[in-house]
Parts: sequence; C-alpha cells; structure tokens
Amino acid sequence: MSKELQVHVGDRLDDMGRRFVDTWHRAERGELSDENAERHVGFESLELLVRVMTPRRMELLRQVHRQPARSVRALAQALGRDYRRAHEGVRALVHAGLLDRDEGGLHADYETVRIETRLAL
Repeated sequence: MSKELQVHVGDRLDDMGRRFVDTWHRAERGELSDENAERHVGFESLELLVRVMTPRRMELLRQVHRQPARSVRALAQALGRDYRRAHEGVRALVHAGLLDRDEGGLHADYETVRIETRLAL
C-alpha cells in the first residue's frame, strides 16, 4: 500500500514532465519498489478539485479507506445512502484517480493525501 497520495493542483506541463522523467530514471536505477511507490493525481485547477471532492464524496472515500467495499451497493448500504448517488460519487472518484475499483471491489490504498496547489490569479 502506498502511504501517501500526492495531489497536484494547477501543475504546469513541465512540472508533470519533470516528475515523469525523475520517476523513469529512478526505475532504471532499480530504486522503485512496491514499498516506496509514489502515486500522483493532478487537477487543472482548485475549482476542479473542489467540484470533484465534495463533502459527500469525501465521506465515500473515508468509508472505503476504513473498510474496502465489495460493491457500490455495499458501500451505499454501509453509509445509508441512495445507490444512484453513491454510484455517481464512486464514478467521479475513480475517474479522478482518488479511488480504485477492480475485481476485488473498491479500495483507497493510501494512508494520507498531500495536496500541492499552484493558484493562478
């Protein structure tokens, strides 16, 4: 499990490129493993992050982090929420890279979220 999810807001293309190249070189040197794997997610703007990470979706994410769910229905039931709304939230979080969904169900395999923000005025 990756300990930290790094969320980048307002990154420029050259910032993303630098991270990619740095990771590539570290992988070539054999410095990357499952134990020190990094996970990065990017948002174009703070407004987009706020649109995706609503308080209700944060509730979904926290629940999945505490107890991975086999299905959206199981997650909705655990939270006492409507299936359709839970499904919309899960879909948005998966699409943004904040939540994982596979044959085992839903999971958030990180302990903390670090958000780096670059605001354009």
